[in-house]
Amino acid sequence: MRTGIFGGSFNPIHSGHIAIGEYFHRSGILDEVWFVVSPQNPLKTSEVSLNAEERLQACREVLKDYPYLTVSDIEFELPRPSYMAQTLKSLQERYPDRQFSLIIGGDNLAHFERWKDYRQILDNYDILVYPRPGSPNIVPENWKRVRLFEDATLMDISSTQIREQQKLAREQQAN
Repeated sequence: MRTGIFGGSFNPIHSGHIAIGEYFHRSGILDEVWFVVSPQNPLKTSEVSLNAEERLQACREVLKDYPYLTVSDIEFELPRPSYMAQTLKSLQERYPDRQFSLIIGGDNLAHFERWKDYRQILDNYDILVYPRPGSPNIVPENWKRVRLFEDATLMDISSTQIREQQKLAREQQAN
């Protein structure tokens, strides 16, 4: 089974995340997409509006009607901070019959070399890149297992924008 691993804080999960999962499933590239909720992304500050358990539950609630989009809590079982190379290795050990691919956005592609053990990921997994507005969306020529899906619809939505809008709304209510 071809399974995409879409890791993130999902703080909060939103329609853009769902659209990315649906894109890779409906295009026939993947049989299913697993949303791997990260308790703490090592490359992000801990500015959080929802704690890890709340984010996990929110993902489960939002994705419950999508049989091909599943939520994984594997990073809750792994040492923290969690690193995608270890997550993928653990998943491959648990599910040896699955063909895993990593799904990332163009924003993550821009700093992928900062990821711990990124070469291990490049050498062992296909990486499916969904473009992001404002990101360079450029794949280095020697990264043979990385595919940028330039035909995908660009979505101008992010969890950061949602958190900022929520903060502004709270501030306006307080005044």
